[in-house]
Amino acid sequence: MFYILYANKEHLTNKELKRCISNQTFTTLLGGKKSMSKGMLQTYPKAPAMFKDTLFVDFLNLPKRHSESKLKNGLIEHMKQFILELGKDFIFMDQEYRLEVGASTYKADLLFFHRGIQALVAVELKKNKFDPRDLGQLEFYLEALDRDVKRSNENPSVGIILCPEADKVVVEYAMSRSLSPTMIAEYKRILIPQERLQQQLNEFCNLFLDKE
Repeated sequence: MFYILYANKEHLTNKELKRCISNQTFTTLLGGKKSMSKGMLQTYPKAPAMFKDTLFVDFLNLPKRHSESKLKNGLIEHMKQFILELGKDFIFMDQEYRLEVGASTYKADLLFFHRGIQALVAVELKKNKFDPRDLGQLEFYLEALDRDVKRSNENPSVGIILCPEADKVVVEYAMSRSLSPTMIAEYKRILIPQERLQQQLNEFCNLFLDKE
């Protein structure tokens, strides 16, 4: 039922729907709220059903060791596939978007606009495991976007840290007091093998049967 409704909402082609099934869009959209900040859930209560906490970038063919610039350039080159992975409500605006604050210039890695929530979305790319210090940088960018870029008819800007790995406990601690609309999402270089998906399905079914 989820994939029927999701395919209708996103206007998916048959090929796009098959990818959504293979990369477990159901679990990445409805897996939980701990990756989202207190501010995100207060400002956008429907965010858990609109933003994924895991993104598959297998179309980039990234090696295990890679730079942030290689990741960013790959996403820009394959922006159509990346937006399908993010969700079709995302509109790409710019890369290394310049933010002038005082006498200094800062650059947000990727800037999008989300039609569903009518807000700017800044995506910061990290090649290493999530570090809580990354959150301060992102919140600073959101403040600059809201003060200097956001239009009067738009909603507060959203920030996403996209990293290869994140300790769930560390994420929960970092998100619990953040009043900015932010979230942490992990990117995976390869899709989950079909055998592993089948194993997860069997484990879920067995758990359900045990409860019965």
